[in-house]
Parts: sequence; structure tokens; C-alpha cells
Amino acid sequence: MANSVSSTIDPREAAHFGAMAADWWDPSGSSAMLHKLNPVRLRYIRSAIDRHWLDEESSFRPLTGKRALDVGCGAGLLSEPLARLGATVTALDAAQENIAIARAHAERQGLLIDYRATPVEQLDSEGFDLVTSMEVIEHVSDPAAFIGALAAKLALGGLLILSTPNRTPLSRLAMISIGESIGGIPKGTHDWDKFLTPEELTDMLVKAGLEVTDVTGLSFDPRKGFTLSSNKAINYLLTARHPHR
Repeated sequence: MANSVSSTIDPREAAHFGAMAADWWDPSGSSAMLHKLNPVRLRYIRSAIDRHWLDEESSFRPLTGKRALDVGCGAGLLSEPLARLGATVTALDAAQENIAIARAHAERQGLLIDYRATPVEQLDSEGFDLVTSMEVIEHVSDPAAFIGALAAKLALGGLLILSTPNRTPLSRLAMISIGESIGGIPKGTHDWDKFLTPEELTDMLVKAGLEVTDVTGLSFDPRKGFTLSSNKAINYLLTARHPHR
């Protein structure tokens, strides 16, 4: 790793997720929760895309001609759908093991995705129309610096979409006390003290020169599974962009 450029990657976090690499694409494996979350995330992302690029809302491939950057991509659970929506995708992860699995899986699907085991701070490219980072900021060593790096990669007319757990008593109960014991989340995945409230994350984004246009809760309904909702107590998704001049 180049010494001249900083990185917000936490090596212990990278090792934790790298150890899960072989299981990423198994819907009943250690990443089972991500497989359940992914369709809801995609609905949110598609809705944000449609609002932002109004001329593409009826398209099956609304990201055609656009460049997307997926930061903390794991083995590509979100990167592949972004490619299928038409984007030219660059995807980054801290764990080389994840990148190897992601490349092999994309190749089998016939998808061209530029996977790199590179910190976003060291990426030699910018001007991305869409930047996504799902359930990542709570694992980095310096969240504000990480947000600054994401903002620096975003094109002026682009869209940044994040998801992360909220820091509430309910999130501690749901994601750690229950989630990491019987809920299928690998033990040691989360540190509740590193969770960010929507207000804290919004403040970081504003300081990075962006404006927040939407914050939507991600809830769990025993009948329906994960759903988008107004309740942000456990987890939430957030959309930001450069302010209109």
C-alpha cells in the first residue's frame, strides 16, 4: 500500500470480511443477511436513479452510458446488479480474497466489472455518475475522511447512495445481541460504538460539500422481511449529491 496516500481501511475489518469470501454468494451462508437485504437496497437505488435521472425512469438499463463506483463491494452482490442496469462498474474492496471471488463470479455471469483491491483514497479515477457504499462506513477507521474520499470521486451531476446501521439501543439489540447470536450475522461483524446516526452522517456529507436529498429507514417486518420505511432506528439508506449551483 502506497505510503504517500492515506487509507481509511481498518486491516482487522478487512481480514474479518476476507475470511468470509468463499461464502459471499451462498444465500444460506455467512452472508445470508446481505442476500436478504440486497433486493430492498436495489429498490431504493432504482428509485433514487429514477428521481435523479428522470429521462431514464422507464428504462430497463437506466445506467447505460454512466460510470458507477461500488466501494466495499465484497464479492459483488451489488456491483453485478449495477452492471446489469447498464453501468460501467468499478468496484473496490479491502480484502483481496473478496475481489478474487467477485472476479470469478462476474466472469461466469458474462459481466465486465473492474474489480480492484484498492482503497478508495488511492483510486486513480474520478467523475463517477453513481457512487455506492453499502454497510461500509461503520467499518472504516476515519468515517469523515472516508466520506471526503467518496465525495471526491463523485461527478458534479452524480448521485451518492449509502447505507449503514443507526446507533440506537434497538440497533444494538437487533444487529448484535440477536443478529450475531441467532440472526445469521457472523460474530464480531459490528462495533455498535462505530455506528453513525443520520444526523452525524449528514453533517459529514455537508462538510464534504454535498447535500442530502433523502434518508429512508430500513426495517424488518416478520411477515414481509426487510422493508423500506420511515423508521430509521435500526438501519437507513441515504442519498446525497453536489448542491445545484
